[in-house]
Parts: sequence; structure tokens; C-alpha cells
Amino acid sequence: MSLKHLASGSSCPPLAKGNLRLYSMKYCPYAQRTRLVLAAKKIPHDIVNINLVDKPHWFMEKTPLGKVPLLELQDGSVIYESLIVDDYLDEKYSEVPLYPKDPYKKAKDRILIGDFDKITPLFISLKSQDILTVQASFDGIVKILNNFEEELKKRETKYFSGSQPGMVDFTIWPWAERLELFKYKDAQYVLPEEQLPHLLLWIQRMKENDAVRESYLSPDKHFAFLQTFLSGSVNYDIDN
Repeated sequence: MSLKHLASGSSCPPLAKGNLRLYSMKYCPYAQRTRLVLAAKKIPHDIVNINLVDKPHWFMEKTPLGKVPLLELQDGSVIYESLIVDDYLDEKYSEVPLYPKDPYKKAKDRILIGDFDKITPLFISLKSQDILTVQASFDGIVKILNNFEEELKKRETKYFSGSQPGMVDFTIWPWAERLELFKYKDAQYVLPEEQLPHLLLWIQRMKENDAVRESYLSPDKHFAFLQTFLSGSVNYDIDN
């Protein structure tokens, strides 16, 4: 297990017997998806963080994509791509299901996850110095979030998955956690409370969830990492 991000020249830590292993990166929202699922299901695992700029040779031998999350099973076989990994975990460790049992409701949740993925490219504007680009992206995010506000209102539940967070909640949470990064561009970029009351309440509830607390990083920590990323000298261990 290594919380420090391992780079080229490092050795792969031995895998604990009976454990799953997640190859991750602390600030990666896709890897955070899987960390949330592992935590919510209380699946025994260890985490090895990877320096994605200077990847270890042994890591590249495990995956054709060189991306995280990468889940390594006890027999050494691997699964990658966050949604595929999370679906595997939900089916394999079904004692704590994160999807509804009803096939139609499960399909609707998958559609909702797909719809939320339209938000992720808009975060790229955080790299831009053009205020109009940032403004357009933030407006685009709020427009998409309006649909999720209406969906949560229609479901009449605390979370998208019901009385407790489920796969939809954990899958979209990493980007909800990062929404406050826009305020570092300009203080005006705050989600409108009168427009998104249900969603803002959902955000507060998610912050109190035990699984979310395990991987949660404050906006200041996300921003500090983003600054190193934008500088061209990324520091994955800035918070260690």
C-alpha cells in the first residue's frame, strides 16, 4: 500500500493476501468514484497511488491504457474504466447493492449517470484565463444541474438512490465536490440556491456520508493541486 504517488524507478508493493488493490490518484475524480464504492461496500482493499506523469514501468505492464482507476483482483487479473470497475464491484459484492433491483429503475439510473458525464468536459475551462470561456462553462454546468434538480425533486428522496446514497450519488459526487473550484476564478461562480435548492441540500447530505468523508478533499486542497497542475510542475503529494 502506498499513499505517496509512485513513479518510475519504484517497486510495486506486495499485495496483501485476500485483498483487492486499487491503483489510484488522490485528485482524480474517476478514481474517486471507485474509492467511494469500495468504502460504501466496506470491501477490504489497499490503495496504491500512481504518478500519472511519470508512471512506473510495472504499472504500465498491468494496463494497456495507463490510467486510473485500475482494480487488481486477488489472482492478479485487472479491470479498468471507472464505471466498469464500479459495476463489477456492485455485482460481485452484492450484499450492499448500490443499484436498484428493478431492471427499469437500474436502467434509468444508468441513463442519469450518462447525462451527468456531459458536465465533465466543462471543467476543462478551469485551465483557461479567458473569463468568457469560464463563464460559458459555468453557465453550462448550471443548466445541466437544473435537470438533476428536477430529477431529485421528482424522486422525492434525500438521495438519487433513495434514503441512502447509491451508485448514482457516488458516481456523480466527485464532480459535485469540485464545483467550488470555479469560485477561485471569480467569487460570483456560486450555485444559485433559489434555482437548485434540492441539489444543494443533497450536496450537504453527501458531505456527511461516511464513504464520502474517507476521500473528501476541501476546495482549498483541490485548488492547491490544480495550481501545480497548471504550472506544468504537477505535485501529486502536495497534501502529504
